[in-house]
Amino acid sequence: MKFRNLGRSGLSVSRICLGTMNFGPETDEPTSHSIMDSALANGINFFDTANRYGGPNGPGATETILGNWFAQGGGRREKVVLATKLYGEMEPWANNRGVSALNIRRACDASLKRLQTDYIDLYQMHHIDRLTPWEEVWQAMEVLVAQGKILYVGSSNFAGWNLAQAQGAAAPRNFMGLISEQSIYNLVTRDIEREVIPAALHYGIGVLPWSPLHGGLLGGVLKKERDGKRRLEGRAKESLDLIRPQVEAYEEFCELIGEEPGDVALAWLLAQPAVTAPIIGPRTQDHLDSALRALDVELTQTHIEKLDEIFPGYRTAPEDYAW
Repeated sequence: MKFRNLGRSGLSVSRICLGTMNFGPETDEPTSHSIMDSALANGINFFDTANRYGGPNGPGATETILGNWFAQGGGRREKVVLATKLYGEMEPWANNRGVSALNIRRACDASLKRLQTDYIDLYQMHHIDRLTPWEEVWQAMEVLVAQGKILYVGSSNFAGWNLAQAQGAAAPRNFMGLISEQSIYNLVTRDIEREVIPAALHYGIGVLPWSPLHGGLLGGVLKKERDGKRRLEGRAKESLDLIRPQVEAYEEFCELIGEEPGDVALAWLLAQPAVTAPIIGPRTQDHLDSALRALDVELTQTHIEKLDEIFPGYRTAPEDYAW
């Protein structure tokens, strides 16, 4: 396994992050535990979850699955860099959503209980909260750090100027602020190249792409469709209806260089300077094994240029749209 420091921090994480959103809604607890054991055995030390994950099992169900896994011992908790998130409503009552000081305190304590641990390595704001001032956010996070309940703070789904706001408010407090940002980023969806990635590089914030295969669209979907192995839905189906010629060209290119489409999509992200670790969300052991193979794919500059030709990206703003 290859490792990289997360942003400008001294925290060393695997180049693949195990996302757990499917644990519970799509994957039962025993299989989830087996996947986590396999991930750890293969050197993946970075696990990501959220207090809202759980699907029909209810918010918190996925954290509970992780907590039961940690409780098995064997160094599981000690070996894992654990990341979770807060923001979404946990129950229909006031002060149970957002990142107010009150919800930060309550949400953290509840996550610690479900996760059966006494600290969270990376505590992330799942979305920007436009109603809570940064002074309040950072004061509450500082308290959690002082109490030893969290070690680092990250964000998710922030705009570039939100990253600047956050770091601008943290600096006068002599607080480290954000060390990571989770954003949707893949060959199809490259919007963050305009402003989020430049901001992240400037502030030393590691980018953690979610949906690296765009809901399976970049995982060889046309071949699977022809073989009757997969039927797309959601984001991937909507995108395929719009860009089928590009996906066809992409799969032909992958076949030409002798690599699986899903491996190429992950390898492309791993080659981006701002990216620390793509977040994979396996439902099965085979999904995890496929993601691990991407670490051995070496894309040349010619390969990257061809991928940019198939799926054009963006220049840094304002050059991207101003001239």
